[in-house]
Amino acid sequence: MIKKIYKICSKDEWIEAKKLTVFLGSKIDKRDGYIHFSSANQVHETAKIHFNGKEGLVLLEIKTDKLRINWEKSRNDNFFPHLYGVLPITEVTREYTLVLDENNNHILPSWLDIN
Repeated sequence: MIKKIYKICSKDEWIEAKKLTVFLGSKIDKRDGYIHFSSANQVHETAKIHFNGKEGLVLLEIKTDKLRINWEKSRNDNFFPHLYGVLPITEVTREYTLVLDENNNHILPSWLDIN
């Protein structure tokens, strides 16, 4: 069982979540009716496909033991973690400011546990 999942969101969305003590989701999450997450193995591709070249982003690491995560088939028939509801910020264990390299790719943290 995967115990940690990841969310890329804007710094502004994260600042708002900390004020509210819950993350309500990004624009796409609200549209789709659930919060999109990635496993550690999926973060790089998610960053490249959905956030390529975008600045002002953070990567959140979330512990899953208290959340009802649904793993649903999505991109390339892979299963992605989704949360139908809000994310209490108490479940976020790390936050990392994403920066771009010279090719406009996000540099992911060394602690990202890719198995």
